[in-house]
Formats: sequence, structure tokens, C-alpha cells
Amino acid sequence: MLEQEEKALCGRLESVRRRLDDAVRASGRKQEDVTLVAVSKFHPAAAVEALARLAGHAVFGESYVQEAQEKQQALAGLALSWHFIGHVQSRKARDVAGRFALVHTVDSEKLACKLHQAVQPPDGEQPEGARTVQDVLVQVNIGCEPQKSGVAAGDGLLRLADAVAGMSGLRLRGLMCMPPLTCQGEEARPYFAQLRGLRDSLEQRLGMRLPHLSMGMSHDFEQAVAEGATLVRVGTDIFGERSPR
Repeated sequence: MLEQEEKALCGRLESVRRRLDDAVRASGRKQEDVTLVAVSKFHPAAAVEALARLAGHAVFGESYVQEAQEKQQALAGLALSWHFIGHVQSRKARDVAGRFALVHTVDSEKLACKLHQAVQPPDGEQPEGARTVQDVLVQVNIGCEPQKSGVAAGDGLLRLADAVAGMSGLRLRGLMCMPPLTCQGEEARPYFAQLRGLRDSLEQRLGMRLPHLSMGMSHDFEQAVAEGATLVRVGTDIFGERSPR
């Protein structure tokens, strides 16, 4: 990247960091309570490298398996934490499991089983250096939108959470959601509050701590933080508009 482009990129990251810090303080929480996931999909590895090298940012989110793998290989020398935040097709589970610090988008028992089998294969063909337990979040279709992935709140969520919690190859860490696109800023807040309530109920049901709520993006992460988000996913306000895939 050109030096001017790198400076602009780091400047946008710093602006988001300031907004996030303000939101965390306003909610009475600590900075370490909320992690900024820089969503780097459709942006080059050079941009990720610049943010890591110049701004010390280390947590990045990807949505497409092949693109993520290419960046992981290109940036293997950097100590980065990769999160998978896109829809995972069951046939791609083997390419995702064990290769990301956190998978945000488990939305079916079929996918959960595939991820579990990939990190703990019965045939002993475990890739060297791969994880044997994959941390995951269950994605909730909080707005009940037919075009979106995610399990419906209610019995579907309870069944999926029970199933994931019982798989030794997976570690359930919390929930993820995306409110309807038409609901931005304060309009998104009720959805974030609902997800927090679902998480709290699941903790009691399962008898285990679920520390993470992945919610909030460029246009509404302040509201998400106010409602308890621990992971906010910001792409456009850091990297700029994405080129068509």
C-alpha cells in the first residue's frame, strides 16, 4: 500500500477506537471488556498487515473461506487472531474448524456436528498444529428475517445450544446477531437487549458461563456496547467501502 493510504487507514481505525472507548466508558465498563473485530473481507492482505504493523491491531474478521485462507497464509508471520464471521456451509466446515480463534456463525446442529468432527476426527487424521477444540458462537436470527442465516429464538435456539454444549470438540462461548438493516443506531438497541436476555437465560439453563455477545457494526456498535456487546464487528468505518466481490 502507498504510505498515504496506510495513514488514512490507520486514521480511520483510530477514529473507531475513540468511538469505542467513548461507548465503553459511557456504559460503565472497562476497555478490556469489548474487543474490536476489524472486518477485512474484500480488502487486501496488505491492509491487514498495515493495521497490524502500524497500529498494533491484531483481531480480524473474515467471511469467505478461500479469501481467509489466502490472507492467513500471506500473513502467517504476524501474531493475528482470526475470527470467522460469515455463513459456513456444512461442506466447508473442515476448512474452517481449528483455523480460527472464534467462529461466530453456528446456526444449525448439522454444521455444529461437522465442525466437531473436523476438530476431533474419529479416524485420528488430526492435522498437525490444528486446534482440538473450536470456540464458537450460536448465530441467532434476531429479526426473524427469512433471507438471513441464524437459528430462531425459542425452542430452536435451546435445542442448538444444548447440542453444541454437549460436543467435546466445540466450546460454546455465547451468541451473535445482526439486526435488520433497516434498524440502525437506537432502532437496533432492542435487538441487542433481546440477545443479551437470551444469553442470560441460556447461562442459567446450561449452568455455564457464556461470556461473549457478538453484536454491533459500523452504524450501531455504540448501542450494542451499551447493551453488553463484548465483540463488535466493524468493517466499512475502518477499511472504507468494499469493492464488489
